[in-house]
Amino acid sequence: MMIRWVWVLLVITVGCGSNNFNPKPKGYNRIDLEPAKYQMLADSFPFQLEYSTQAKILKDSSWIAERFWFDLHYEKLGANIQVTYKPVNNDRKTLEEYLMDSYKLTSEHKVKAYAIDETVITLKNGVKATVMELSGEVPTQFQFHVTDSTEHFLRCALYFSTATQNDSLRPVINYVKMDMLHMLNTLTWDQ
Repeated sequence: MMIRWVWVLLVITVGCGSNNFNPKPKGYNRIDLEPAKYQMLADSFPFQLEYSTQAKILKDSSWIAERFWFDLHYEKLGANIQVTYKPVNNDRKTLEEYLMDSYKLTSEHKVKAYAIDETVITLKNGVKATVMELSGEVPTQFQFHVTDSTEHFLRCALYFSTATQNDSLRPVINYVKMDMLHMLNTLTWDQ
């Protein structure tokens, strides 16, 4: 019995003898971003664009999905670009509804967004697109919509399937944002 107590005291003395405990700093995920490469979207869509070879096309499975809705899924990055296309059919009222829906979907993030920066850019083909960047802990950090005003309307929004905070995701957000801008700059409408 006495030997056990000696061992217990020895373990406590040796084990607790050093008060130099230093917690390890918080770690960050390693993010390896491959050089951007692009491929053309299948010609079965009413528009054409180039998208990243890292992204896989997944059919939109939501109950409201329409024929030309899909996700560009970046499995390694945990990112999705939701792509929604709607025909305008030369109907001004329909186009206004699509634009209002796009702005409404963006404004729903005002609760968590520090800022929503909206910019109208002119693409290489002369078409204007509205690009929105959201700051803060929001589920979508970058999105755009583009239309030819008569026949076509396209909206894309970036989402992540992770709880990681956006400041840690910044390199990935910027990487996918560049892919989305490439999509915009290679966009053509089928006539």
